[in-house]
Amino acid sequence: MKALRVERLSGDLSGVALTDLDAPTRGKGEVLVRIRAASLNFPDLLMTQGKYQFKPGLPFTLGMEMAGEVVEAGPETGFEAGDRVMGGAKTGGFAEYASVPAQTLRKIPEGIGFAEAAAMGAAYSTAYTALVELGGLEAGQTVLVHGASGGVGLAACDLAKALGATVIAATHREDKIGAIAAAARTDHVILNHGRFREEVIALTDGRLCDLVFDPVGGDVFDESTRCVTFGGKLLVIGFVAGRIPEIAVNIPLIKGFSVVGVRAGEYARRFPERGRRIAEEVTRLAVSGAITPHIDRTLPLERWREAFDAMAEGELIGKVILEP
Repeated sequence: MKALRVERLSGDLSGVALTDLDAPTRGKGEVLVRIRAASLNFPDLLMTQGKYQFKPGLPFTLGMEMAGEVVEAGPETGFEAGDRVMGGAKTGGFAEYASVPAQTLRKIPEGIGFAEAAAMGAAYSTAYTALVELGGLEAGQTVLVHGASGGVGLAACDLAKALGATVIAATHREDKIGAIAAAARTDHVILNHGRFREEVIALTDGRLCDLVFDPVGGDVFDESTRCVTFGGKLLVIGFVAGRIPEIAVNIPLIKGFSVVGVRAGEYARRFPERGRRIAEEVTRLAVSGAITPHIDRTLPLERWREAFDAMAEGELIGKVILEP
């Protein structure tokens, strides 16, 4: 089979190659899946450089989430050949076949295609864990979403709007404002470089934001501490900007807000019942049409470099799907 492998860590993808491997053999408690679509996530890019907190041993196959058809499964797994499934593990998705632990998979509901299923999992589970589980989002609240052009940011906008929030989408790219407005379910789109607090004040009539969803970090985090209302929450998702910010604890003390770290995958592993409930709720919302993943482009696996470059250069509006 074809598989996208990291042979060595590199900053320019020179250690990554599409290679021929033997198809995997199903292990105990695993499900052998013929992969039809796989979704590129920012941690995939970081793993090629050794910059992600999870550091698999070399060589390894990239791909955190995928969707496909069951080829082989034991009766203990709850799946059978022909089932359409979505999910995955931390690696292995960018290949023609993968043997995946059964507990990391769930069936794809009728009406949802492979590409949509592959795009839905990590982004929306992160958004739901952050906004609902840890943020306590309620209808009528105001949410500021940074990194709104990315898959996770767009998912946060989509989910927050579906749950009745007022959404302010934020980007550092002026040329993306129109595209975000067209792709995202949002009430406002702003630029988040420099001092954006005054614009937030104007859009919220001085009330500021109940929740700030921040996968960017750096200067964006610093300014966001000035945009959270009393009793609000600043949700830390990641550090796409590169700089991990610091905060003097007197700031959240005086302003009365909380800084909350969000690791959706770890949250689901530590609280498996909650993790299953989150996945079920995201699926229910998708089936009902309340949320819809935005796919920027779909490419064959052979064009993986184009997908990774587009993500690294910030060209994407939403997710990119690779089809083995």
